Amino acid sequence: MEFQDVVRHRRMVRSYDSGRPVPPDVIDRIVRNGLRAPSAGFSQGWGFLILDNPADVARFRAAVRPDSDPEGWFAAKVDAPLLIVPHSNKGAYLDRYARPDKGFTDRSDAWWPAPYWDIDTGFASLLMLLTAVDTGLGACFFGLPVDRIDAYREAFGVPADFTPIGAISVGYSDEPPRDLRGRRRPAADIVHRGRWSQPAE
Repeated sequence: MEFQDVVRHRRMVRSYDSGRPVPPDVIDRIVRNGLRAPSAGFSQGWGFLILDNPADVARFRAAVRPDSDPEGWFAAKVDAPLLIVPHSNKGAYLDRYARPDKGFTDRSDAWWPAPYWDIDTGFASLLMLLTAVDTGLGACFFGLPVDRIDAYREAFGVPADFTPIGAISVGYSDEPPRDLRGRRRPAADIVHRGRWSQPAE
C-alpha cells in the first residue's frame, strides 16, 4: 500500500475482530520497525509492553478504568487482540547527554526545548501504527487517564522511571473504511513558507 493511500483512506480504528489474533510474526514486524525510530543522541530511551492475550487486555482495561466517567476513555473499553504500551524514559536522555561528547554533566532538563524522551517514543509509536496499517491491520493511538498511571504500573510491574505516553491498539478492523479527506484542514491554513504570514501553495 502506498503511503498516500494510507493517509487518504485510513484513520484510527477503534473496533476490532477481537476473536482474530494478530500473528506473532506480524507483531514482531510491528515492534521491530518501531525500534528503528530516530532518537536524540541515539538515546533510545523507551520501553514497550506487549499485551497479546485477552486476560492481559482485560487487566489493562481494569487498571486504567477511572472512577469518574470511565466510558469517556477509550482505554477503559478497548477490546483489541493486541495492545502495545509505549513508555518513555527521561533518565536515559539525561544520562546520555551527561556523557563527555554532550557535556551536560549536571543532568539538568532545563535546557531541553521539548521533552524529546516523549517525542522520540512518539516517533516509534507512529512507525508501529504505519507498520500495522501496511500489513492490513487497523490501529489506534489513545491516551491513558493520568490518575490511573500508578494503578497501571502496579498491575504490570512497570518501573517508576518508565512513563506510559499512551497505548496502541492493533487488530483486524471491524469498521467500514471511510474517506476523511473532507475533514482534513487545507495545507494553506497550517503550512507556511518563508514567513508565518505567507501560506505555502
